[in-house]
Amino acid sequence: MAASSQLKALLQAVNTLLRKRRYHAALAVLKGFRNGAVLREKLWAILQATYTHSWNLARFVFTYKGLCALQAHMQGQTHQAHSFLAACLGGMLVFGEKNNINSQISMYLTSRILFALCRLGVEKGYIPEPRWDPFPLHTGVVWGIVLWLFEYHRHTLQPSLQSSMTYLYEDSNTWHDITDFLIYNKSSSSK
Repeated sequence: MAASSQLKALLQAVNTLLRKRRYHAALAVLKGFRNGAVLREKLWAILQATYTHSWNLARFVFTYKGLCALQAHMQGQTHQAHSFLAACLGGMLVFGEKNNINSQISMYLTSRILFALCRLGVEKGYIPEPRWDPFPLHTGVVWGIVLWLFEYHRHTLQPSLQSSMTYLYEDSNTWHDITDFLIYNKSSSSK
């Protein structure tokens, strides 16, 4: 019985501390860290997205390789244009529907393409070889832009990115007690 009353007293003390405004900024940082680490609610959606992504990739590879082989057979040899044309047609057929998964894949590929084109530009001499590693600067600028967009032009960001950033950067500013500070993101009364 003494342990139960001690636990209640401890919880009451922690909840009192969590309600003090002077600690709000530091506690918001901790809750933001917690929100970044706890994403189990999204597990089922992640599994479904993974399945859809892998099924689309399987269909795309089949289409792409088939179209490349068909073009090579018809022309008697392969050309660089075959790869581009087969991928364009396969991309439109398989990934052409505008949905969250296809959008994520396209955005991922866009960033990879930009990196590759920069490397190709350096390799071909169109862009001078950097004297230092530009990656830290690139990363800083990317994070600076995305948080600026989130804070001041949120509507321009993709809805899933808006949702994730709201969870990480805004939901971490609100709590009522230890339950919605540490265990759940929001209290059961606010759900």
